[in-house]
Amino acid sequence: MSTALHHLLKKCSNMKQLKQIQAHITTTGLLHIDVRLLGRLLSFAATSHSGDLHYATLLFSHLHLPNIFFYNTLIKAHSKTASPQFSISIYTQILLAGLVPDIFTFPPLLKACTQLLAFSQGQSIHGQAIKFALDSFVYVNNSLIHFYSITGHVNDARQLFDSCRDLDVVSWNSMLSAYARIGDIGMAKSLFDEMPERNAVSWSALIAGYVQCGLSKEALGVFSNMQVELIKPNEVTLVSVLSACAHLGALEQGKWVHGYLKSNGMELSVFLGTSLIEMYAKCGEVELALEVFNEMGVRNLLAWTTMIKGLAMHGRGLEALFLFSDMEKAGIIPDDITLIEVLCACTHAGLIDQGRKIFDSMTRNYGIKPKIEHYGCMVDLLARGGLLDEARIMVKNMPMEPDALIWGALMAGCRFYRNVELAEYVVKHLIQLEPNNGGVYVLLSNIYAASGRQDDAKKVRELMDTKGVAKSAGSSSIEIRGTVHQFIVGDKSNPQIREILVKWEEIERMLKLEGYVPNKTEVLLDIDEEDKEEALARHSEKLAIAFGLISIADGVAIRIVKNLRFALAIVRSNGNSASMSYRLQLISSNNHI
Repeated sequence: MSTALHHLLKKCSNMKQLKQIQAHITTTGLLHIDVRLLGRLLSFAATSHSGDLHYATLLFSHLHLPNIFFYNTLIKAHSKTASPQFSISIYTQILLAGLVPDIFTFPPLLKACTQLLAFSQGQSIHGQAIKFALDSFVYVNNSLIHFYSITGHVNDARQLFDSCRDLDVVSWNSMLSAYARIGDIGMAKSLFDEMPERNAVSWSALIAGYVQCGLSKEALGVFSNMQVELIKPNEVTLVSVLSACAHLGALEQGKWVHGYLKSNGMELSVFLGTSLIEMYAKCGEVELALEVFNEMGVRNLLAWTTMIKGLAMHGRGLEALFLFSDMEKAGIIPDDITLIEVLCACTHAGLIDQGRKIFDSMTRNYGIKPKIEHYGCMVDLLARGGLLDEARIMVKNMPMEPDALIWGALMAGCRFYRNVELAEYVVKHLIQLEPNNGGVYVLLSNIYAASGRQDDAKKVRELMDTKGVAKSAGSSSIEIRGTVHQFIVGDKSNPQIREILVKWEEIERMLKLEGYVPNKTEVLLDIDEEDKEEALARHSEKLAIAFGLISIADGVAIRIVKNLRFALAIVRSNGNSASMSYRLQLISSNNHI
């Protein structure tokens, strides 16, 4: 009878079946004879996906002198819930009952402390592990390393790592992830190189670390090496790789990941789907992003928000607003991030009235008090629309102090509409906030130059030299057959630089035939006209475009990504050498080439 019931419990798949089996065990009197049966009942109710922790607690309360296994089962179950503090309470009951914890007691306890970021309690648990001579076991030590690294005590984690006699791949991965998490990619890479054994988690941790540090090109290099080593990527790996592709505009590699998901029958989870949407949108393929969005079986708020953002950055503001309406109809409640993207959609499409209505209704309709980011969107929307006085008044009446992004949005409007007086007012605030930001001085200099005030523009440049302030160098990247190439302003390091410059000269000749005249008013003032044209010709994005045109077949889109702000340009040639023409599609409305 007992053997048959054990077999039934192994096949149990839901709580209804479990309760039926438990009733049978109780009526036959086996519940008090075979403690293993009760252990299986408790384990299923506490830890299975279809379990019931409340029911498990009731079972536990009917136990006479429960052993450490039953306590451990409940500790583990509570550590996985939204109330992990109950795990610590149960451990107190263990001590009061005079029981001795084992190596399975401490890992879920430390997991609970990690979730709670309860450093002092975690330290006490560490002390308990030492007291019972269990801290040296690798299973416990790995949990301690993870706990200290997550709670921001990486040096303590490293001390444990270095002192442990028995290390496994989990130990190495925990320490590697700790360094990657705090942005110490040098130490992370050093540990990775020293690892006696690596698995997909090791590679994923390093790739994620590079992406987090903004080193997307290096992240893709690590992913390439991972493929050479024939290590199968997991979902976490692919999410990081897609993030790197989105940052670099590496569409082909992003498409490869999408194809890999399909060919390997991997489920399009909400995380992978959202990452694909972001990658396609940032690489200029918003229609493919929409296809992925429509294919997703489950869409959470992040997926909807990402798709709204994708439409917004392509200037498809009305579609973004329609999608936002569909989201609300689907019962998804927006948060402050969603509303930022909706306001950005209004900005990119110039929908000033709609933007005003959404901003004014935030508190009334959604119970969300506007944050500085929402004010930033509104200032940007008004400044782009030429309503500089309204934008200035909004900045003045904000309930919080405006930051550099707020003033920068207003400054951009001053530049576009050549409002020198307001620009002088704005720049004073910007310099107070970011005294070493060379871009602020350059913007004011450009506004003076564009307004014909050459002497004032020159004085601003001289002030930059006096203060030792330099403008951050702009760079542009382009993906050619899966490899990302980067260009900096005036860059001559590319081995094909002569061909690149010849190609750009060819483009300029055709542009001039079409009546295009380069705007030289914002180029450095102390160089002659010929040098001004050369300086303009060596902008990083122009070098990248020319490189793309000599490297990619006719009719294929060329995608250029800027580093100083997200700006994606797509260029296509018609392939007719006799009358070659180019179409430039600007994906970001503040992008200039």
